[in-house]
Amino acid sequence: MQLIIAEKPSLARNIASAIGASTKRRGYIEGKDHLVTWAFGHLFSLVDIEEYVGGSGRWTMENLPCIPQSFRFELRRGEDKKVDSGVREQFELIKTLVNRPDVTEIINAGDADREGEIIVRLCIDRALEAPKPQKRLWLPDQTPETVRAALAAPGDASEYDRLADEGYARTYIDWLYGTNLTRYATLKTGKLLRVGRVIVPIVRAICERDRAIRDFVPELYYAVESKRKTGGETVELLSKKKFASNEKEKAAALCDAYNRAGARVTRKTSKKETLFPPKLFSLSTLQNLLGKKYKMSMSESLETVQKLYEMGYLTYPRTNSEYLATKEEGKVKQILSSIAGLGYPVSFRFSKSIFDDSKIESHSALTPTYKIPPKGALGERELTVYSTVFRRFVAVFCSEECKVERSELTIEIPGHETFTLKGTVLLEAGWTKYDEYNKKDKLLPRLEIGDEIALGFSPTEKKTTPPKHYTIETLNNYLKNPFREEKAAAEERVGDEGDDSEDYRAVLEGLELGTEATRTGIIDNARKSKYIALNKDVYSILPDGEYLISSLERLQINMDKFKTAELGRALKSVYRGKMTVEESVEIAAKEIRAVFLAKGDAIGQAPGESGQTGRLGEIVGDCPLCGKHVVRGRFRYGCMGYSEGCSFSIPMNLCHRDVPLGAARDLLTVGRTLPISGFVSKNGKPFTASLALEGEKVVFVFSDTGGGSPKDPPKKTKRQTKK
Repeated sequence: MQLIIAEKPSLARNIASAIGASTKRRGYIEGKDHLVTWAFGHLFSLVDIEEYVGGSGRWTMENLPCIPQSFRFELRRGEDKKVDSGVREQFELIKTLVNRPDVTEIINAGDADREGEIIVRLCIDRALEAPKPQKRLWLPDQTPETVRAALAAPGDASEYDRLADEGYARTYIDWLYGTNLTRYATLKTGKLLRVGRVIVPIVRAICERDRAIRDFVPELYYAVESKRKTGGETVELLSKKKFASNEKEKAAALCDAYNRAGARVTRKTSKKETLFPPKLFSLSTLQNLLGKKYKMSMSESLETVQKLYEMGYLTYPRTNSEYLATKEEGKVKQILSSIAGLGYPVSFRFSKSIFDDSKIESHSALTPTYKIPPKGALGERELTVYSTVFRRFVAVFCSEECKVERSELTIEIPGHETFTLKGTVLLEAGWTKYDEYNKKDKLLPRLEIGDEIALGFSPTEKKTTPPKHYTIETLNNYLKNPFREEKAAAEERVGDEGDDSEDYRAVLEGLELGTEATRTGIIDNARKSKYIALNKDVYSILPDGEYLISSLERLQINMDKFKTAELGRALKSVYRGKMTVEESVEIAAKEIRAVFLAKGDAIGQAPGESGQTGRLGEIVGDCPLCGKHVVRGRFRYGCMGYSEGCSFSIPMNLCHRDVPLGAARDLLTVGRTLPISGFVSKNGKPFTASLALEGEKVVFVFSDTGGGSPKDPPKKTKRQTKK
């Protein structure tokens, strides 16, 4: 009897249906030779800090940093810190099943990635009382035929040990960062800050882009351009040369020189070419298109494509490749046969732009399966996603070629500059009838070699433009390869045009921020935490997100793309057997220890001098109302006479900016602080102001002189009170 443990109930049902197991029991399905049960995703999670060092569960600096010698798992707990009864019951069932005497082999049917690998392994390792043979079921899709074929020849579980090691290393590293730095930053700022290895660089990228847009100051410059008719045809020429706002005379002089020199056509080419279709979809490129065209968020698109995968209509969704494996030729021919039966003009073709083993890590590109959904089986959003993937597959294997005519004109101003005009005209639609081709026909002027061109160059005043907000597409491109120029990443590459080897090198080396399997969830968590917003397909930073980034900067927590990429490389090294799990974890542990050795965090130093907010319970000074100590609390610097009726406190955060401990001390001793930068107004604009005490109220003081000594009397031009 084989016991198959699926990651989710939906997969278990599909497996059971494919092999004819139909007797439903409580928590599993029984067949003649198989038992099929399931987890609910993660049944286990790493224990909390208090399980290693003791304590009541109250967050405290004394427990930090916590770097366990060995990590321990426990059954997953809910927000109430209790193990869910359903989780416990399902694990106890799995434990009973794996130890049944008639179960002779156990098959791990977790999702086909590192996360799914360890989800089921954790259950087996903690349930199995005596060794039994273990296998791995690896499913590129969930069609009955694929399930039966995979079950006929499952891989040995040991073949996936390195994948499991990578999964464990990722889990340990993310726990170290998330648990230690979330507590540290929260205790330091008095505000819950979710700090993670991937979420922070994502929020930072959006924050820095929005800061650049907000702080952008347009600059005037002069372009040199001509737009005149020659033989009834308008010819537009734009020089590569630009001039600063104070160089209008130079621009005008160049225009005069160009106009005097004249111009003529020196070269003309025109040729017909075959235009190849775009590549198949990875999850990111599919999400890019769905976000841009249908304004579908990443979480919506992933949820939909996952459902289509579970229904057997699409292949495994969390793939980072746009290519197919050479061993999949037979499967592709089967899919094409199903599609051809619907009347689509498709035929098999082998091309390096379609089949390339070197650009596949674990999973091939997203494609439809041979299982075609019947009419009316899909909802509106499901149909949108499915048809997008389906049409792309049809385009890639379309038997009708797309023909275009590419034209090029070279116009020369002797002794000065050469201009090249390019045009493309669609001659035969081919695959563009089934998939989008966004380039419109661009016709060139009907000119011949030797024709003189009428010129009318003149200086044109223009302004520089700010960078654009991140969209679903541009953020995905950035996260896939954060070290590539955005302009290059945004270029549309069609078919065999363009070289994407740099992008795939980044993915295979682990340089990407997050993975296809995790990125959507992390971005969604950033939205739920109100760090970023998504309006249609455009991301923007929210005040809490800007506060997160500015707080980490002040705390000297350097969570940038370089740090995350370094850890990503370490995880890939674990997968390739070049580094142990322990070695990769030590890289993260070293970085975390360094945070706690940063200036201003050691006992006895003055945190206020470096913008720190001190330690929980640290004495700030004496209360101006009752004389008792004012101490650093979780959300404010508060008087210890609170229980006796004293209500004095100083907010620890004003206008999305921490009030440093040193500033709080100045308020208690001299009644005013030096000017503090980094406050953010309600409309998102940064400002600088001193703080002063008026009775028991803390007020902003804006000075024309920009501040002065805390002992100087405040010069107020505007005041805002906030208690």
